[in-house]
Amino acid sequence: MYSAPHPAQPFQVPPVAQQPNNGGNPVGAIFLGLFASVVVSLLYSGLIMATYKEQSVTTSNVLYFAHALLNGAVVGFLVGSVGRGNNGAGIGGAVIAALGAFFGYANSIPLVFAMEETPKAAFDVLEHEPFLPAKLWWHNNTGGVDWLNLLGLVLAAAAAWGLCYVIGMRRRQA
Repeated sequence: MYSAPHPAQPFQVPPVAQQPNNGGNPVGAIFLGLFASVVVSLLYSGLIMATYKEQSVTTSNVLYFAHALLNGAVVGFLVGSVGRGNNGAGIGGAVIAALGAFFGYANSIPLVFAMEETPKAAFDVLEHEPFLPAKLWWHNNTGGVDWLNLLGLVLAAAAAWGLCYVIGMRRRQA
């Protein structure tokens, strides 16, 4: 009356659903990129603080672009090496590099003001107008928008994402 049950076939995952394990650590890559970006930004702020009296507008712009490119390259290299081609890590590294370029510039303004006046005066100015460094980053000497500073953010983000992508793809294949 009753037939014997058929032996069940072992469950096999279809090959489309299998994802390669690239072994990267995207969270660690983001934190390492953040640490490196803070260090590069602090070095840039110190360089600006030490040389602001001798800088022309052209020199200042060249240093800013060099800082943005260096920040993006360092963050992209580290995030690509540790994250190994993870898209989230690449996007996070690009955002961190752009923020590092912005904060490197913005943090140098109170330092220069403290060197020129006193640290107490710089603190008082920032207490009265906390977004003064961001406003000075956004506006140029004539009161218009300084599009070169926005271009520096794009340069930092593109360098970080591009280098992260290239290094991540190379390490993923290996």
